[in-house]
Amino acid sequence: MASDPKADLHRYLRTARDSMRWKLDGLSEYDVRRPLTPTGTNLLGLVKHLAGTEQEYFGACLGRSFGEKLPWLDAIDNGDPNADMFATADESREDILSLYGRVAEFADNVISELPLDAPGVVPWWSEERRYVTLHLLLVHMIAETNRHAGHADILREGLDGAAGLRDGVSNLPEQDWAAYRARVEQAARKAAGLV
Repeated sequence: MASDPKADLHRYLRTARDSMRWKLDGLSEYDVRRPLTPTGTNLLGLVKHLAGTEQEYFGACLGRSFGEKLPWLDAIDNGDPNADMFATADESREDILSLYGRVAEFADNVISELPLDAPGVVPWWSEERRYVTLHLLLVHMIAETNRHAGHADILREGLDGAAGLRDGVSNLPEQDWAAYRARVEQAARKAAGLV
């Protein structure tokens, strides 16, 4: 059976979105928001960033209007480049997850309506790259979402040990992880001449 390229790409985007949402499940308000790296990376901020990014690529870049103004976009334009990378105290988890859901629904409709070769423009990309198609934007958003899902996976594992691809699909082998980690540590120490 031949696959449908647009349906395949769309499925991969949806799967990556589901993974991002799942990484927040069961965590406290503090844990979804707190900075977990020296550069401030946090779980809820990753979802907020993806909501803004996806609405721009599948909205304005394809001549479509999402219909909602995202207030942090003005802050980014006015010199706060990370305004989309964290949730303010006034932005609830429910608000950001709801926004991400609305953006996904909007993007899904755009993806369904347009052919893969539908033209678009990404004005913030270089002149030689800015003229794109829906196909390229889908590939870009799959890569972007999966990149941040990888960040989220590592952050979540560091918080409470939960790891895996998405709810119901861990993609990790059943094994003694402490023993495996000790084996990796031993190999690193030996390679570095520390043992």
